[in-house]
Amino acid sequence: MLALTHELGARGADALNATFGVDVSGKVAIDRSQKADLQCAAAMQLAKSLKKAPREVADVLVKALADHPAVKSTDVAGPGFINIHLRDEWLKSSVHDALALRQIGTGKSVVIDYSSPNVAKPMHIAHIRSTIIGDAIKRVLRAVGYTVVADNHLGDWGTQFGKLIVAYRKWLDEKAFEENAVVELLRLYVKFIELEREQKQALGKKVDGEEEDEGATQDAPPILQEARAELVKLQQGDKENVALWQKFIDVSMREFDRVYQRLDVSFDVVLGESFYNDKLAGVVELLVDRELAEESEGAIVVRFDKERDGEALPPLLVRKKDGGFLYGTTDIAGMLYRVERWGASRVIIVTDDRQQLHFRQFFAACKQLGVKASMEHVFFGLMRLPEGTISTRDGNLIGLEDLLDEAERRATVVAKACNPELSADEAREVGRVVGLAAVKYNDLSKDRTTLVTFTWDKALSLTGNTAPYLQYAYARIQSLIAKATIAGVSAGALVSFEPTERALAMKLLAFDEVVEQVALTSRPHVLCEYLYELASHFSTFYNELSVLKAERDVGAGRLRLAQLTGSILAKGLALLGIGVLERM
Repeated sequence: MLALTHELGARGADALNATFGVDVSGKVAIDRSQKADLQCAAAMQLAKSLKKAPREVADVLVKALADHPAVKSTDVAGPGFINIHLRDEWLKSSVHDALALRQIGTGKSVVIDYSSPNVAKPMHIAHIRSTIIGDAIKRVLRAVGYTVVADNHLGDWGTQFGKLIVAYRKWLDEKAFEENAVVELLRLYVKFIELEREQKQALGKKVDGEEEDEGATQDAPPILQEARAELVKLQQGDKENVALWQKFIDVSMREFDRVYQRLDVSFDVVLGESFYNDKLAGVVELLVDRELAEESEGAIVVRFDKERDGEALPPLLVRKKDGGFLYGTTDIAGMLYRVERWGASRVIIVTDDRQQLHFRQFFAACKQLGVKASMEHVFFGLMRLPEGTISTRDGNLIGLEDLLDEAERRATVVAKACNPELSADEAREVGRVVGLAAVKYNDLSKDRTTLVTFTWDKALSLTGNTAPYLQYAYARIQSLIAKATIAGVSAGALVSFEPTERALAMKLLAFDEVVEQVALTSRPHVLCEYLYELASHFSTFYNELSVLKAERDVGAGRLRLAQLTGSILAKGLALLGIGVLERM
């Protein structure tokens, strides 16, 4: 349908250009309508710039659009809204191309940074948001022609490693580490934090936040002084500390890779914070040399002003007074590397919404350095537990694998109850595919900017606007196709075009528009809404009209509509990282 709407828009713009002598190319939009097939509001929007009455502009557009072979009729409503009604024969012939997507990204490179867990900590339910939102965006971008580099920017450097080194040497349970290394590392980290808090209280210091990274070392709690000393040794290349750090990374990556494989998520590169260490001093030097950064109380900061940067932002600290670097420095180094290494015209970074200010500062600094790529912070609302915020420091977590295990278990039970004919192996496979789908879709179907309160029942719901509902719709279509094959009915051209068939065809032809919208806005829930509406349209079609009992030519056309619906459900779910089943 996008090809048609763009063609109609261009035709309307050409007519206005020729009639009024004002270039409005690209300004005549044709959109979906509930009152007609399509609508055009350009007459209202352009009347002022053309210095004409909206109705006069509408008359020119109507004449231009009415000549198109896809258009049956047009009419003008109100002050100048144009309703466009399409020919049934055009819809019948065009619906066969519903799966085709415009390759709007051809020749363009995109780097997308997502997931980004911290090393030495198990992945928990909050990690799923960045991971599956980023993966869905990657899949959609590739589907419309972009060259995509998926980058997992690991948290593999910083103060936490000094703490872990101290904790590892003091309290390691070797048997526990052997059984589950990352869980043991989390226990050690939490134990360190608890002791640090106790020592802070004894010194009369605050115990919340990240203030332990600031201030004089001699004023810090003894345990933190030890951690800072070990971190300095690590940064200076001490062999023992570097070996431990690498060990933490290796065991963490094995854990992460197992979870990613289970989630059907993959990356092209894994470049942690440590990858950019040798580039950070050069970033600060570059900023200073170009007079974009300056000294402030011994530190180096980038300042912003409203006239140049669009808003008056707080300064971005890129080097502390002790010579240490910060996240902002690493992020700028990462941006420069991505643009140089892959020629990225678009860089998308997926993190939670608490970091919005940081990304506005970081992007503004990159623009000052001359970065031309489109830089997008795709932020999402936090995931919380009913009892409060998820906290790694407090060990207040629900493991991501625990969630997937429970999802599979519940889905397997439902599969056995709904279809006793399934063998044990078939039921387990249904449980695996449906359970994973339920978890992913529960998250992706919500506007990513919303706050999510995690409950087991919501996360694993199998009814309503859920992946299992869509998977069942797909399986029902495959069952219909199998029965048609047995009955000797083959898919063919559309003959009948009852209102229900027409409505389903129109919905099928919206697929390209929806996918393109997700590619441009990074909002996967739009695709979820579309797939649910498509499944609902098919349910009405299936309940109202017979396929196998209809006259052969009529049934053949209806079978074709069913096939197309199944194909789009499968393709749409695949873009979300969700599989389908032939039988449920």
